[in-house]
Amino acid sequence: MTQETNKLPASKVAVITGAGSGVGQASAIKLAELGYAVVLLGRTAATLAATESKLPAGSVRRVYPCDIAQVEAINEVARQVEQEFGRVDLVVNAAGVNVPARSLEKLSVEDYRLIMGVNIDGAFYLTQAFLPLMRRQQSGTFVFIGSIAGIKGSLLAGPAYVTAKFGIHGLVQSVNLAEQKNGIRAIGIHPGEINTPLIDRRAVVPPPEARAKMLQERDMAECVAFVATLPPRVVVETFIVTPLGDPVGM
Repeated sequence: MTQETNKLPASKVAVITGAGSGVGQASAIKLAELGYAVVLLGRTAATLAATESKLPAGSVRRVYPCDIAQVEAINEVARQVEQEFGRVDLVVNAAGVNVPARSLEKLSVEDYRLIMGVNIDGAFYLTQAFLPLMRRQQSGTFVFIGSIAGIKGSLLAGPAYVTAKFGIHGLVQSVNLAEQKNGIRAIGIHPGEINTPLIDRRAVVPPPEARAKMLQERDMAECVAFVATLPPRVVVETFIVTPLGDPVGM
């Protein structure tokens, strides 16, 4: 399949969560390069400012520090985006979190709630918040960064993370079943290991040589751009991505 990668009109608007680092940051930069107006969401103002400083000169951007796990905050962002731009073409859910003590035996209730709150609750809130605007315009794409751990369970990822990412797989299917009639599609990108700051949260952090063989942030940004700019009639519901030489992904 061939694909046009020319710059898109500046009227296209993309909302990216987890935009302060990792896949979210890389995706925001890539989408701005393609001509999107980018709306950056993340919990930390300083990291969002760092992302903003890396965007192409002249790109349209807005920054909203907020916690994706807080439904009121997400609803307010959606209201402001509609007020300022009048539309949203793409919502990229790249926010994600895990903890070092993640095994079923060691995971605390507080950490369980943190993982579920960011990784699945926040994704649901985000979808609900921007769905009315997409319905009114009869178009829009949701891209969710899932995980191969959400397709097949993983001891390394831990049970809460696995459960949340399985939830992403189900959310994507649910959006497509309910909303394709309204011109709205959802795409789940399910990668293997990615060399992002989340890797530093493991109990045993992989050495540099192992991290070099993983998917890189820029690889995932290219995947986001690819699925987001497919023709509107095309739906790639499940997009599994692994580094070359690692066919199982974990």
